[in-house]
Amino acid sequence: MLADKLTPFINRYNELSDLLSSPDITSDIKRMTALSREQSSIAPIVEKTKEYKALLQEIAETKEMLADSEMMDMAKEELRSLEPRRPELEEEIKMLLLPKDPNDDRNIILELRAGAGGDEAAIFVGDLFDAYSRYAELKGWKIELMSTSPSDSGGYKELIALIKGDQVYSRLKYEGGTHRVQRVPATESQGRVHTSAITVAVMPEVDDVEVQINENDLKIDVMRSSGCGGQSVNTTDSAVRITHLPSGIVVTNQDQKSQHKNKEKAMKVLKARLYDMEMQEALAKDSEARSAQVGTGDRSGRIRTYNYPQNRMSDHRINLTLYRLAEIMGGGLLDEVIEPLIADHHSKIVESAGL
Repeated sequence: MLADKLTPFINRYNELSDLLSSPDITSDIKRMTALSREQSSIAPIVEKTKEYKALLQEIAETKEMLADSEMMDMAKEELRSLEPRRPELEEEIKMLLLPKDPNDDRNIILELRAGAGGDEAAIFVGDLFDAYSRYAELKGWKIELMSTSPSDSGGYKELIALIKGDQVYSRLKYEGGTHRVQRVPATESQGRVHTSAITVAVMPEVDDVEVQINENDLKIDVMRSSGCGGQSVNTTDSAVRITHLPSGIVVTNQDQKSQHKNKEKAMKVLKARLYDMEMQEALAKDSEARSAQVGTGDRSGRIRTYNYPQNRMSDHRINLTLYRLAEIMGGGLLDEVIEPLIADHHSKIVESAGL
């Protein structure tokens, strides 16, 4: 019976509550963080379980009233409203029981880079970031620019941002990959459509205690900032380049006037990249988990095409085509693409789990 299978979740939730209120746990920040995250992850299941058990009890008590001739009609009326709720709750609980991505509740580091297409690719980096910004505004999320590398065309060779809010990773993780754009550049006198591409990486933001970096593994260089940045930015050695020697990852930040702030932001990006690298390696080893992923696996794969002359957006992973490109990009209506991706992802998990 489903109710019996759910009891361990209530027991574990209560156990975690006792552990988190223990004086011994407050001194162990890493363990306290892990336990809090675990409790938050099962809280929705516990809430639905209590609701489900209360419904079953109410149905059972109402059925007992059927034996009373005076109460029979009222009992039948109540059952007509109670019983349809049971399968609905069972489906909701099954969805909650699906394996959950442990990163879904996290903020993200979003990286956009211009690829093939020169100036047009750089301009589209700015356009896509504007679309993400509108989407974030609709969701009530906050965006903080971490690092930018402007291009002469007005776009960006590279743009890195921190997006904070509720369930950011759970929705934007599907954006990782190559995004192809087809449109007529403003400088194209013959009206020819040009194709360019940018890459998007979506990485979970990690706490300092989750990724430990040995200072001896870092090579830190400071230099004068270059390009745009405002008065006095390029007159002091404020730019920071951090090289993580074991992995070869290099992060540069020069957007802030303060060398300390540039280093702090560069370290945040470095930790996110290291965490993401470990996550991708683990995913590659687990072929079953990899096959269930949508957009968080092959970073080199072309995931989406934006065709401006046709007002068309196509997501190649689920064969979705929408002729609402202008509305989606201009209005931040990315849920029109993200919701079908989530639904496809859930259906694959349900199928593999045999629920």
